[in-house]
Amino acid sequence: MADGELRRNPAARGPRDGRGAEGAAGDVEDAQESDAARRRRRAQFLRELHEAKQLRDRVQPRRARAARMRQQMRMRTFRW
Repeated sequence: MADGELRRNPAARGPRDGRGAEGAAGDVEDAQESDAARRRRRAQFLRELHEAKQLRDRVQPRRARAARMRQQMRMRTFRW
């Protein structure tokens, strides 16, 4: 069977996951668990990002100072 056939006829791929009402409760639990896992991964990513920025600032002080000055200028010209 060619790839074009699969695009035209999605039923040719095989049976779909036919879970009924009993599978819906598991989906909610999986969604909550995956949401917590996503938040944990995001927090870990943000910690590592912050650490990387601190390291970059330590290694390149002139660039870090220029970035701080640009940020201060942005904050001064910001209007509410």
